[in-house]
Amino acid sequence: MTTPAVPAPPRIPEAVHRRRWAILGVLMLSLLIVVLDNSILNVAIKTISTPAPTGLGATQGELEWAINAYTLVFAGLLFTAGLLGDRLGRKKVLVFGLVVFGLGSALAAESGSPLQLIIFRAIMGIGAAFVMPATLAVLMNVFERDEQPKAIGIWAGGVGIAIAIGPITGGLLLDHFWWGSVFLVNVPIVIIAVVLMLALVPDSRDPNPGRIDLVGVALSVVGLVLLVYGIIKGGQLADFTDPAVLLTSVAGLVVLVGFVLYEKRSDHPSIDITYFKNKVFSAAIAAIALVFFALMGVTFFSVFYTQSVRGYSPLQTGLLMLPLAAAQLIFAPRARLVVDRFGVRATTTGGLVILAAMLAAFATLDADTPIWILEVIFFFMGTGMAHVMTPTSVVIMQALPREKAGSASALSNTFRQVGGALGIAVLGSVLSTAYRSGIEDKLGLLPAGLRHTAGESIEATLGIAAKLGPRGDALVGAANDSFLHAMHVTALCGAGIALVSAVVTVLFLPGRPPRAAAEESTEETVGVSR
Repeated sequence: MTTPAVPAPPRIPEAVHRRRWAILGVLMLSLLIVVLDNSILNVAIKTISTPAPTGLGATQGELEWAINAYTLVFAGLLFTAGLLGDRLGRKKVLVFGLVVFGLGSALAAESGSPLQLIIFRAIMGIGAAFVMPATLAVLMNVFERDEQPKAIGIWAGGVGIAIAIGPITGGLLLDHFWWGSVFLVNVPIVIIAVVLMLALVPDSRDPNPGRIDLVGVALSVVGLVLLVYGIIKGGQLADFTDPAVLLTSVAGLVVLVGFVLYEKRSDHPSIDITYFKNKVFSAAIAAIALVFFALMGVTFFSVFYTQSVRGYSPLQTGLLMLPLAAAQLIFAPRARLVVDRFGVRATTTGGLVILAAMLAAFATLDADTPIWILEVIFFFMGTGMAHVMTPTSVVIMQALPREKAGSASALSNTFRQVGGALGIAVLGSVLSTAYRSGIEDKLGLLPAGLRHTAGESIEATLGIAAKLGPRGDALVGAANDSFLHAMHVTALCGAGIALVSAVVTVLFLPGRPPRAAAEESTEETVGVSR
């Protein structure tokens, strides 16, 4: 006679366990403002690029920096923010991040120039760096392991909510207020989130935290900024062999290599390089980074397609993005069921193949393509993303002990943000270069001083065409044709990146859990015997 196994005692205190779903709601509200900010900004890009008093007259390069100032600081500080959360307490770090984010939002709303907007967006990035990893780390410490996949799925679905609310909110604000309102709207959300955080969320920390790696933080931020600056500059000049472009890009790569070497030798690294010896962990991280590389680059140009080429308003553009958000909202919480049935590898690879196909479908869009086709593309893009984000997030978070939840979350979000920043920089530069090469021959009638400015982006060309009156009408058609060609080239590049990511997941992510396969085999056997 065997003694029945004694069930393991719950590791979550009963008082915390009872309010775990309310805590998840507060965490999703905190996550919402971080994601909401980027999705709102995407709709406002065209308005901000419009000359004063409507916008700031930002160039395409300045717009890329307004986005990347946020994502680069965000990515560069995530390691440190995750470690500080593990050391000082995740709740304290969350509240601090929310307050800084709210302050940066208020300042960004009052920006008087593109440079000021870039600086204040960087402050917002500091706040966001302390919010994002802490939300997932707290989640891992208020849910038992068997409920974590479901909770992470709902958490990932929060991204879908933010993507849905962001463009619509941004469109409504831009229809009725000045462009700065898209940042000011964050402030009341921050206040509500902080109050709920203080009332509901328990604090947690790593009992054995490491020291803060200041050298590693500095190297990672400097390396990323130099690399992305070189890429963006190359797109602006349409010349990646320019000495300034080559020097800054190579310097960035050298600093990043130095960062990796330093981390390997440090006794208190920002990144524990040994984590990456786990092929499953590395493949999941790579999949998330490459998905956001492709997605952020495509989102950047899709706003110009809907507003500049198709003539939709910011609010209409936000509504057009609803299928993307709805698909994530529907499928992200349910992706765990697909993983249970088919395994992580099949689910994630399938999601990436769908995403690649939809990115390639952008290459078929024209100035008069029925708009429902774009809606179908957005819906299936969201579906593909939902089946990548949830499984890979679960793999990453469960690969490390829960005491290291802040570090695991920081790594996941760092590579997501770095992938997004590089996607905007690389695919934005591909878009800019392809556009300039297509429009250059049509700018011969303009004065020499205006040619370079007019070739920077479709908005710059259309702005100059409007000033020329009837003489500029010919430029409008040429600008639309050149942009569509550039969009097609960029979309195919994004599709290629998504396919590379699919190959990585096929090679390294695990298949179906042996237990699930065995249970199905048993069920089939029982069914046959009956």
